[in-house]
Amino acid sequence: MKKLILTAAIAATLSTGAFAFEGTKSAAKNTNTVSYQVLNQFDVQFQNAENVNWSATSNGQKADFVIDDVKMTAFYDNRGQYIGSTENVEFKKLPAAAKKEIAEKYKGYEIGEVIKFQSGEPASSALDRLVGETDPLAYFVDLKNDKEEILVRVTPAASVYFYKQIK
Repeated sequence: MKKLILTAAIAATLSTGAFAFEGTKSAAKNTNTVSYQVLNQFDVQFQNAENVNWSATSNGQKADFVIDDVKMTAFYDNRGQYIGSTENVEFKKLPAAAKKEIAEKYKGYEIGEVIKFQSGEPASSALDRLVGETDPLAYFVDLKNDKEEILVRVTPAASVYFYKQIK
């Protein structure tokens, strides 16, 4: 389930391309679709958030916002639990070893968006350790060539893993 929600979060962030920011924290947009619990939790977690824009889907609720001039998105599940947050970063922010591995292993691919995902809690269950998700921080790199588009996951320790076929 965690992987499904993470995939939906990353796909939503990639498919929107740019963030939509209208309004401010005091006049956040679309709060009528967001639970009271999520609104309160968001206010505690992201106290300095500005230009908050809420949306809800069948998978959960998300807030697009800005903190210190950084555009971010926070995700919450349908029970109101915080899943994590994303922000676009530059490819150069990845560990050097990961950049080198991507250049060698995915030669001929164009680098698209790079998304930093910070999980709401460290992966500590046995299942999480089995699938290799032991760090609450990961980067997702969109790679494209003439034939396909894929998403790879990069860990802070510079490990690079195929994550998902996009097209």
